[in-house]
Amino acid sequence: MRILAFFIFLFLFFACAESQPEAPKKAPLNPNGDSELALLMRDMYDDGMRIKEQIQNGEKPEVSVAFKKIHSAQATEPEKAASDIYHSFALAYEQSVTQLQEAAADAAEPHYRNMVDACMNCHKALCPGPTMRIKHLEL
Repeated sequence: MRILAFFIFLFLFFACAESQPEAPKKAPLNPNGDSELALLMRDMYDDGMRIKEQIQNGEKPEVSVAFKKIHSAQATEPEKAASDIYHSFALAYEQSVTQLQEAAADAAEPHYRNMVDACMNCHKALCPGPTMRIKHLEL
């Protein structure tokens, strides 16, 4: 009887496991594939939207993306990411995120605005495509 119950359990377990929908995967936006930097920046955008909501709710923002990889992630256009200009913008972004992380909940808003400005400034100078999307991050 125990063996029968065991097999019924296994059958139900695998039947339920197969019926669970998979988490949707992000479709690549670039037909030639997405670079590490592009994927990182999409994650940074999603994290920024979540942080925006935390600030609007009066909560202390929590950064969950490995934002320091902005210095080492492989870019779609490596020559741009290798430039001194890019490194200056990346450092400014990193500093703004660090200040945001260190800020108390009631003092986070200006640091969040600085972070969004750092994104916008870099993209205006080097890669203007995402600027309309970055505007969604503004408070």
